[in-house]
Amino acid sequence: MKVTSSALDTCESSFTPLVVLELAQDVKEETKEWLKNRIISKKEDGGAQLLFRPLLNKYEKETLENQNLYLVGASKITLLLGAEAMGLVKECNDNTMRAFTYGTRYNFKDFDDDNDDFLTMAECQFIIKHELENLRARDEKMIPGYPQAKLYPGKSLLRRLLTSGIVIQVFPLHDNEALKKLEDTWYTRFTLKYQPIDHIRGYFGETIALYFGFLEYFTVALIPMAVIGLPYYLFVWEDYDKYVIFASFNLIWSTVILEVWKRGCANMTYRWGTLVMKRQFEEPRPGFHGVLGINPVTGRKEPLYPSYKRQLRIYLVSLPFVCLCLYFSLYVMMIYFDMEAWALSLHENSGSEWTSVLLYVPSIIYAIVIEIMNRLYRYAAEFLTSWENHRLESAYQNHLILKVLVFNFLNCFASLFYIAFVLRDMKLLRQSLATLLITSQILNQIMESLLPYWLQRKHHVQVKRKVQALKADIDATLYEQVVLEKEMGTYLGTFDDYLELFLQFGYVSLFSCVYPLAAAFAVLNNFTEVNSDALKMCRVLKRPFSEPSANIGVWQLAFETMSVISVVTNCALIGMSPQVNALFPESKLDLVLIVVAVEALVHVEPRADVPVHLSPEQPLPPVGSVTLPAQGLCLRPRHFPLQESLLDEGWFLDPPFQPFSGTVCHAGLHTGATAVTETIVGVRKLTCTTDQNPLGSLPIQLSATAVFSCDIPPCI
Repeated sequence: MKVTSSALDTCESSFTPLVVLELAQDVKEETKEWLKNRIISKKEDGGAQLLFRPLLNKYEKETLENQNLYLVGASKITLLLGAEAMGLVKECNDNTMRAFTYGTRYNFKDFDDDNDDFLTMAECQFIIKHELENLRARDEKMIPGYPQAKLYPGKSLLRRLLTSGIVIQVFPLHDNEALKKLEDTWYTRFTLKYQPIDHIRGYFGETIALYFGFLEYFTVALIPMAVIGLPYYLFVWEDYDKYVIFASFNLIWSTVILEVWKRGCANMTYRWGTLVMKRQFEEPRPGFHGVLGINPVTGRKEPLYPSYKRQLRIYLVSLPFVCLCLYFSLYVMMIYFDMEAWALSLHENSGSEWTSVLLYVPSIIYAIVIEIMNRLYRYAAEFLTSWENHRLESAYQNHLILKVLVFNFLNCFASLFYIAFVLRDMKLLRQSLATLLITSQILNQIMESLLPYWLQRKHHVQVKRKVQALKADIDATLYEQVVLEKEMGTYLGTFDDYLELFLQFGYVSLFSCVYPLAAAFAVLNNFTEVNSDALKMCRVLKRPFSEPSANIGVWQLAFETMSVISVVTNCALIGMSPQVNALFPESKLDLVLIVVAVEALVHVEPRADVPVHLSPEQPLPPVGSVTLPAQGLCLRPRHFPLQESLLDEGWFLDPPFQPFSGTVCHAGLHTGATAVTETIVGVRKLTCTTDQNPLGSLPIQLSATAVFSCDIPPCI
């Protein structure tokens, strides 16, 4: 990134700015000085050992509008040591993936003392964010100048500064040169080609790259549905009952594509090094509050909040509210059906041209109302989930996603289920599905991309005029960039993007057999979605911090759940078809049993248990689970090669291998955990941490015989 010479006052401040920190306008000078010292101090003195300077020097502050904006960077050695501390995984010269260590840095591919591209800019900014968040209070009792902002040993200073309003925001800067190169290969030229996923990952990080990778994969997977659906729609337009073949293809398609995606996702994340990256210890979320106490796991002082109070809030307030919203959604749905009946009777009585157009008006109004209700409910769900006071950000996100998905599913699809299985009106089902799908896609494009882009362009023009009107004889390029980016909207994560794809997957997989053009419209929408989302990421919103990810997280489970519902729905539609009913004119029980059997067969996953007798120096199987029934414990590693072997003296890691994530179930306790291995002669020690209760240390005596399973069943 180019830094103007006028912005650099001293040799010490000559660094590449990577992150911007904005303070409130009325922050006291002693607070600024204290924060600066903590950021630049050495780690042994409790600092972050980063580079820090104000955006404007004294002369520029007198000339330009005074902004409490500060630039943060880091030296190369600080970034490399930070990469080691965070366990970033890089490719070695022998083509294996290992956690980076500074002492063995020359063993890693593309590392050179003169190569500044060994760590991507996204990784550098992520390391700086990690260092800032790990600035912790030592013996301070409060933030200097703000006695009401209390501190206690171990408290994250950045989180306290943010919650106290002293720090307004922290965001990473765009690299205009790298961004221009990315745009040229991504979306500026509208051509039918694959996205540069690796370049997206290098600039925005793994979480964003996985979203665009999934969007691309899902769009490609929709093409066979669209190709088959187009002629099917044209040739059987008026025959609403001939959907059996398309429904049969639909139920197979919705199951297969998610299994194929899991393999492709694992390949990508293994290549990026996040599949085998150790999970970071999760800190309490900024909004978490409670009585100050000692965490029994970490031994640090932090707010403690009784779990039973949270459960009371969930079951006595949140759950009834969600049920009330679901009831209101069903009530609005019945109003929609009354409007449909009124429009149909009006058309039957008059039969004019305008009444035929009027038939689509209730569906359009209902589609708009659905979008409004979804957005209003989203705000209510965020408020309720925050009020429940979850300790961890992951727990907060899981509860929020569950609330939103349940309501969105009922709100968007309840009318379609009612039409299909209660009214059994396939013509109305086709009309409603088409209207809901197309209207929702148009509204999403307007609200998520076009409107924010127009507002951002308007603000950009205002900033340029302001900078050009300056009489100061300085190069204001960096100043203009920072001021422009700080006013951009904040990217709130991939939640809304995945939710849009989830609902689209539902429209296509559930009832597209009666409207085969649904897949074609989804493909067209996703082609524009790729470009509009890319434009939004590059030019409309602030650059988000990179977040390492091994998969798409809980959304994989959400899509798989929708796939199961899709299979059941399509089997039911097949069972309702006149062709299938003609085969069972007398006995409906046989028909029901066959439909259930077909549904079960679709979801059967192949499994082969292969007994493996392990002798000394024999490597473990590459992928799978090691089951030790004698101790009642199942250790399930993730999908990556385990470079381990057995020796006579005991089990140990050979060659040295980093800790890995897995799932531990012990003595009937069913919970996800991160397993960290240590080598002990004759014993492997698993130190487990969970979001609920600490399992502590579980020493396991290992025998020389284990059972290897090609399939990895859930530990329940």
